[in-house]
Amino acid sequence: MGRPSKFREDQILDAALAVTAENGPGAATIGAIAARLGAPSGSIYHRFGSRDLLLATLWTRCAHRFQQGFIAALSADDPESAALHTPRWCRSHPDEAAVLLLYRRQDLVGEWPAEFASVNREVDAALDAFIERHPAIDRERLLFATVDVPYGAVRRHLLNATPPPPAIDPLIATTCRTVLTT
Repeated sequence: MGRPSKFREDQILDAALAVTAENGPGAATIGAIAARLGAPSGSIYHRFGSRDLLLATLWTRCAHRFQQGFIAALSADDPESAALHTPRWCRSHPDEAAVLLLYRRQDLVGEWPAEFASVNREVDAALDAFIERHPAIDRERLLFATVDVPYGAVRRHLLNATPPPPAIDPLIATTCRTVLTT
């Protein structure tokens, strides 16, 4: 039996999150993550076989954490809350928001591991279920109102490493209502 792991997976992912959010995906080397964690790089390779696997796991963790509130709002038939989930989540999770919303998966990972291919399956199912319950709203309008508008509203703030101001929330809500009721 081998020695117990000194560093938990979440500790390694948190170190990778900090490095990536602060300096971008290019800076997220195993060495930099290990230094941030205060661990030997072998500890990271022991838990994650490669940098790609580590960063894919990080991006997926960020995505799933974000998606929980978005899915809950759509499931409650509240697209406005789904749209507002983005700026609110960005304010309370700035590092995860930076990784998730500023970088595409391809920016983080050279070859996306197959085991992470279905990362958006639950979101797709929630969108489909909402549309089924509200046939007057097509998928394109729902995506524009709940995904594209909030993303556009928060992105420039995230690029400046500042939280999206609460003043954008009523603008997102008004746009969402307008798009979905016209």
